[in-house]
Amino acid sequence: MSVSNTSENDRPGSSPAAFRRKETWGEWLDQRSSTIFIAPAVILILVFAIFPTIASLVIAVSRVRLSGDGFSFRFVWFRNFAKQFVGNDQIHFLGRFNEMSLIGWVLSLAAIGWAILWLYRYTRRDFNVIGFVGRLITALLIVGICLMLAGTALSGNPWGTLGTTLFYVFVGCGVQFVIGLGLAFLCSQQIRGKNFFRVVFFVPLMITPLGVGYAFRMIADVTKGPFAPVWEWVGLGQFAWSADPWAARVFVIVGDSWQWIPFIFIVMLAALENVPRDHVEAAQVDGASSWQIFREITWPQIIPVAATVILIRAIEAFKIVDLPNIMTSGGPGIATESMTLHAVFAWRSNDFGQSAAVAYLLLFVTVVICSSFFNLVVLRHLKKG
Repeated sequence: MSVSNTSENDRPGSSPAAFRRKETWGEWLDQRSSTIFIAPAVILILVFAIFPTIASLVIAVSRVRLSGDGFSFRFVWFRNFAKQFVGNDQIHFLGRFNEMSLIGWVLSLAAIGWAILWLYRYTRRDFNVIGFVGRLITALLIVGICLMLAGTALSGNPWGTLGTTLFYVFVGCGVQFVIGLGLAFLCSQQIRGKNFFRVVFFVPLMITPLGVGYAFRMIADVTKGPFAPVWEWVGLGQFAWSADPWAARVFVIVGDSWQWIPFIFIVMLAALENVPRDHVEAAQVDGASSWQIFREITWPQIIPVAATVILIRAIEAFKIVDLPNIMTSGGPGIATESMTLHAVFAWRSNDFGQSAAVAYLLLFVTVVICSSFFNLVVLRHLKKG
């Protein structure tokens, strides 16, 4: 009997290639269905987002002049950006710099010292080139903002649209978060009628910013508004709040807070209600006070949600334009004019290059501050958790 030396793999028809068959149209479509379904959205983003971004960048580095037969472009490179930091436009964007006060010098030196120490300590730990560049950009922006505030607000000089925008973001968002979290904490307790309060607190979020602006403009009218008798009764019947820079800024923040506190309230309420009740009840049995329970149990578990809410709200606050435009038209002077409104006014005056430059400066400030907050606060807490 002869023994065959042919292995199993050498037999005809036993190789893997023999079992391959031509892919059908249905199978090809099924394998690429995710790409096919997402392609229309990607195309729309390319057409309606990326193209306007590139076009606005071209406008930002150009001088656009309108004429009877169209318009003309002349590249000026970074002159539109430089005008925001030097010359007459510096007052509009950064503010007026005269003599710096002692408090301003102290803040400036403290900011520079902090930035140097912060970067030095990072180089002594887990040094990374990309991380160092990111921290360097963050440090330069923070030092620049501190220098601007030291030379304007802390020295008795008026600030520009950059300072006003930061005021809306940090002060406005801070007040809104505290009030929204407080209301959410109250409605998370066992109180009567809390479902009614949930609905009432959520109503302002359904009103457009245009309607909110006009409503608060009428409310704040001390002479002819619906609350004019109230203003007269409290002794503010002759107070022109729109002529006082700080009063005008406060009224804008009040209107903005009335609209956005419900957003913070509803999100934080959902976070508070997801805190395990057994942890809270165990702490109550151990004799912990309400403040201790909130600080040691509740707050650590809702920090990720709180950080996300603050980040979303800050991004929206950087783009504020409706309320200052309707309530004060950016006045008195430019006291309530945000960077977005600054870009809108420049666009209305046909200064398209300056408008695009201000918009890109706003984009830079927003990206750096929000990215720094996410990387240095949110991610650090998530790693610790």
